[in-house]
Amino acid sequence: MIRLALIGCGRIATKKHTEAIIKNNELFELVAVVDPIVEKAENIANIIEKAGLKRPEVYNNYKEVLKREDIDMVSIATESGYHYPISIDAMNSGKHVLVEKPMALSTKEMDHMIELSKEKGLKLGVCFQNRFNPPIQELRKKIENGEFGKLLHGQISIRWNRNKSYYKQAPWRGTWELDGGTLMNQCTHGIDLLQWTFGEIEEITGKIENFNHPYIEAEDFGSAIIKFKNGAVGIIEGTANVYPKNLEETLSVFGEKGTVVIGGLAVNKIETWRFENEDSHPFQNLPDPDTVYGAGHVPLYKDFYNAIVDDRKPYISGEDGKKAVEIVLAIYKSAKEGKPVKFPFEFSTLEMKKYFGR
Repeated sequence: MIRLALIGCGRIATKKHTEAIIKNNELFELVAVVDPIVEKAENIANIIEKAGLKRPEVYNNYKEVLKREDIDMVSIATESGYHYPISIDAMNSGKHVLVEKPMALSTKEMDHMIELSKEKGLKLGVCFQNRFNPPIQELRKKIENGEFGKLLHGQISIRWNRNKSYYKQAPWRGTWELDGGTLMNQCTHGIDLLQWTFGEIEEITGKIENFNHPYIEAEDFGSAIIKFKNGAVGIIEGTANVYPKNLEETLSVFGEKGTVVIGGLAVNKIETWRFENEDSHPFQNLPDPDTVYGAGHVPLYKDFYNAIVDDRKPYISGEDGKKAVEIVLAIYKSAKEGKPVKFPFEFSTLEMKKYFGR
């Protein structure tokens, strides 16, 4: 049994981390919940208790929790800009870390997290749970088996709605210091899948705009063209401007011997599946999940448990988690400098301050 603390008790923690802990209750005991707004932590403690599990202790300061020697790991679901310092403090306290995306907001911070996890012999995992979506797993098998032949090009389109009430609900959203815009907050899951499919990147050319959200600092639309090292080309389109509600998150993959399009609300439904002697798939009729978060946190937590017990890398390690954030940072850097960005590079969201004049 792994004893864990949940740091940050907002929307994603309440909706998905709590569900994953309850459904994996034979593997984990949630012993502490932390949020500076104590009512949020109390709410999750109540949910855990109502599920018939032992009520976790409630804290308003994560540093008090890290002093406890009986805690094996922490899950971090705070504002994005706090992921890095809390992760570093947790690993320096000897705790394994499972952190929400984005793992940090600069290349240097991500590298530090990865290096420290190795130095301390601790597991660092990142919540890109859509890798566990059944259609994505089916796509992965085709990629690993080489059934596409040569990969030619692909696209990820994230077409969602984020209105004024969403940003009012949590004023850190849309700020360069603690978040970034729609690419960093809403689109990193899809960008992760595009990169996971096509591999290492040579260069990126990006463009961002704020079309319809004058009350945030960062972008509400972003696009990019990616040149992969294998010669393939990728296209990213991400928007928070879809009226009046979320539309789709769609991954398209084109190879010399195969075509796959996975769409739905959260890349959860196969829409096109074409290979030699194969032009359909049972997962074409899967229903949309209840939220855009999907259902991947449950297997994500189970894998992280096994990574600790078996002393192996998590399925989505720190190195894996860095890649999607690095792509977003490259888009920002390209937009700011007006030219393609070659990998590797260094950049931070803080360098985008006042990009839109606010």
